[in-house]
Amino acid sequence: MTLGSVFLVVLASLIHASWNLLAKRAASVGAVFVFAYNLVACIAYAPWVIWLLGQGNITWTQTGIGFIVLSGLLHLTYSLCLQRGYQVADLSVVYPVARGTGPMLSSIGAFVILGETPTGMGLIGLLLVVTGIVLIATQGRLSAFSRPSGLVGVRWGTTTGGLIACYTVVDAYAVKTLGIAPVVLEWFSNLLRFFLLLPLVLANPRRAIESMRGYWWTALGVGLLSPLSYIFVLAALTGGAPLSIVAPMREMSMMVGALMGMLILREAVGPWRLVGCGVLIAGAVLLSAS
Repeated sequence: MTLGSVFLVVLASLIHASWNLLAKRAASVGAVFVFAYNLVACIAYAPWVIWLLGQGNITWTQTGIGFIVLSGLLHLTYSLCLQRGYQVADLSVVYPVARGTGPMLSSIGAFVILGETPTGMGLIGLLLVVTGIVLIATQGRLSAFSRPSGLVGVRWGTTTGGLIACYTVVDAYAVKTLGIAPVVLEWFSNLLRFFLLLPLVLANPRRAIESMRGYWWTALGVGLLSPLSYIFVLAALTGGAPLSIVAPMREMSMMVGALMGMLILREAVGPWRLVGCGVLIAGAVLLSAS
């Protein structure tokens, strides 16, 4: 894995943690906020996409269009599934299970579907990354998984993690094998999600506008940063970086998010989160060196 690819993935992690920090402030708005920042993303990145299309270097095929549609559906299903998991179970269970199983299953998909060859160092790094994610998110309170609500959370978290793996493998195949430009894939995927959420807003436009009062600047930030973070990840894949390494490395955003929570939101960071950050860094180093 080249230094340039490592830089892109690390930068994507920083941006990912930043837009999640913004999105957390608008959690109460729900799906309308998702619609709003998708609208911002579609408008903001349209000139870039139009310029690429104007170059005439993009070849449209039925397979490519099918993968773009599939990507949009998987990303939307992931968002709705994650939100439902948060409604019926503890965030401290759903989130780490989803973010831990996602890169693990993505790497397995890379081995089986994309034909990437695992290395001993890479497998150890993957295990350390998943362990670090769990420690950061749970703060060492693994007993949360054994409670009834914890078991529900495990099911929803695993389902969400499976969707993360699915869209990661689908998008990796789209950019690496089919040659779809990362920004084109992300933009059309966003556009599809926009139209799928549009009926929800049109059902009660006044209520939607009222619920967004005071959150438009936040939607602007998320709409600009969220696509950019994922475009950087896809660009690293386009540059030849193996998915089995990129998928777990991008979860460094968990560590960045924990540090931002401590420094910006003044959240308490216990010893288990610090240990988790150390474990995650060690795993990322092994992955980047494999």
